[in-house]
Amino acid sequence: MKAKQERAAGAEAIRAYSIAGAQPAGSVATLSGGNQQKVLISRWVRVCTTVLILDEPTRGVDIGAKAEIYRLMRELTDRGLGILMISSELQEVIGMSDRVLVMREGRIAGEVSGNQMTEHDIMALATGDAQHAQAGGHHAHAH
Repeated sequence: MKAKQERAAGAEAIRAYSIAGAQPAGSVATLSGGNQQKVLISRWVRVCTTVLILDEPTRGVDIGAKAEIYRLMRELTDRGLGILMISSELQEVIGMSDRVLVMREGRIAGEVSGNQMTEHDIMALATGDAQHAQAGGHHAHAH
């Protein structure tokens, strides 16, 4: 990409993603953690057309930046992009996900969705207490 095109793309990303304090030709290192995350998301969205993998997308950012990153994620999924989010924050996982695959010891321990997407059921799968997760009408399916 030519420098002029890169600056134009940078300016568009700054506007579209509300990246505070950014300049199209400036250094990302001078931005806050939340704004650095938004820059990374904006860069990858230009090349990812089907699925974007976000590993701990809100780790270390303030509450305002988290809300903005969540808004961006919802906007991207509304446009048809799939997002695979890896997160250790249960409330984030429950609030942002259509379905959750729980991993334990490097393997998928189960999947939850809909009314099964509770902290209780997710933790039961994560700790190996899947039978306890099935109590009360909840069913965890291992794949």
